[in-house]
Amino acid sequence: MKLHHIGVACKNIATEINSITKLHTVTAISATVFDPEQDAELALLTLSDGTQIELIAGKQVEIIVKKNISYYHLCFEVDDIYAEIERLSCEGALLVSPPKPAILFNNRAVVFLQVSYGLIELLSSK
Repeated sequence: MKLHHIGVACKNIATEINSITKLHTVTAISATVFDPEQDAELALLTLSDGTQIELIAGKQVEIIVKKNISYYHLCFEVDDIYAEIERLSCEGALLVSPPKPAILFNNRAVVFLQVSYGLIELLSSK
C-alpha cells in the first residue's frame, strides 16, 4: 500500500481550492467532477512536494462538514484491491462500501474501509 492522497471534506470545492492555493504551492488542479457512485463533487489538487489532496463536497460529506470536520480519509493505492480488502478485513477493518469505479481516477476501482484510525480508501493501481 502506498499513500495516494488525503481526502478533505468541504462545503464548496471552488472556495476550498481558493483557500488551499493561498496556503500551499499548488502545481495541478483537476477538473471538478460529479461522481454519481460517490454522490459527491470531487477535485484533486497536487502540491509542489507531490502531495495530493482530494476535495469532496456534497451529500456524502454533508454531516461531517456541518460539524466543522474536514479530514475525511486517507487513500492508499494497491496492486490487488480484493487481496487488500481480505487482508485488512482479517485485521479487523470494516467494509464501508463495496468496490466501485471512481470517475476522478479514470474509473479505477475504489473501496472504503473503517480502520482503527479512521476511514481509508483503497484505489486499484490498475
